[in-house]
Amino acid sequence: MTSTSRHDHGHSHASATPPAPVPRAQRARGAAAADEPFPGVEKVRDGLWSIPVPLPNNSLRYVLVYVFETDRGPYLMDAGWNTDDAFSALKSGLEEVGCDVTDVQGVMVTHIHPDHYGLAGRIREASGAWISLHPADAELIHDRYDEPDDLLERVAQALRRMGAPDEELAPLQNAAMPVRPLVDPVRPDVLLEDGARPEVPGWDLTAIWTPGHSPGHLCFYEAGLELMLSGDHVLPRITPNIPFHPQAGANPLGDYLASLDKLEPYDVREVLPAHEYRFDDLHARLEELRQHHRDRFAEVVAILRQGPDDAWDIASRMKWSRPWDDIAGFMRRAAVGEAVSHLRALEIDGIVRVEDGEPALWSLTDQAAG
Repeated sequence: MTSTSRHDHGHSHASATPPAPVPRAQRARGAAAADEPFPGVEKVRDGLWSIPVPLPNNSLRYVLVYVFETDRGPYLMDAGWNTDDAFSALKSGLEEVGCDVTDVQGVMVTHIHPDHYGLAGRIREASGAWISLHPADAELIHDRYDEPDDLLERVAQALRRMGAPDEELAPLQNAAMPVRPLVDPVRPDVLLEDGARPEVPGWDLTAIWTPGHSPGHLCFYEAGLELMLSGDHVLPRITPNIPFHPQAGANPLGDYLASLDKLEPYDVREVLPAHEYRFDDLHARLEELRQHHRDRFAEVVAILRQGPDDAWDIASRMKWSRPWDDIAGFMRRAAVGEAVSHLRALEIDGIVRVEDGEPALWSLTDQAAG
């Protein structure tokens, strides 16, 4: 069955009065609690649906793929891992919406991470759909997924600079490699810059470049319904990881905080994130995320008041969602990378300084220590 025309829903985005947001109690809260039921396909608004696509061995359990119905066929936002289970769940979800994966016209990928981008190539192969990415993420594909040897060596250098123990160096260097089979490293057909208007008939979408979680992360604003599709940039319950690594840029946390501010001017009735559940008050959540990082900055400064240290030891003394000794593998690498992101932002602000080496030693500047 082909997708339903936007005009069959009785309004156009330009002139409609948006319906009231669905009360929070009626929403699928999903990963907010691991023991809650796996959500089903949900009608978000007329012609707009969310499909939970499962993630293997991941506490978030699923990525929410959003489906925009149009006269030409469905357009998707994000895709999921490249697994048979994910592809089957997406196909079943599209059938429940009233269309087929072969009808898909476009896939707007919010960022390059495997749970968002991994399945896009398989969808394109099945349907001929275009795939879009921001250029800053598109240029990472080759080194990350096609020929990662050089990137792995740069990761090892970064880990030595962070102070990773010798016995953990090799496992952490290769911690992300198991996900490579879950990604079809296709090149995008469309590059969406900041402010671009993706061609999705009947919808008023604008791409907003929000680097931080990845260099080319995009949010999308639907102006007619005042919806913010936030990808991983703003989630309702957890804070996205903002790691410092060889592909992250010079100041990923500074980029992320500036990207939070970039969403402030928008009138938003509801936020549609890529994980967890939909929520109402974007501006309150933006302030919560800013406060979280202010608290993290204060925590790092308090640790450095006890004397210079390397990033590994600093991370081990920070408060995480579980004890440091229970954090292993990729999650440990992500935690240390996030500690370095805070240190780097503090360095740029003149609060800390670094003595380069393996490991590099971080300390408070004289002004901050005084």
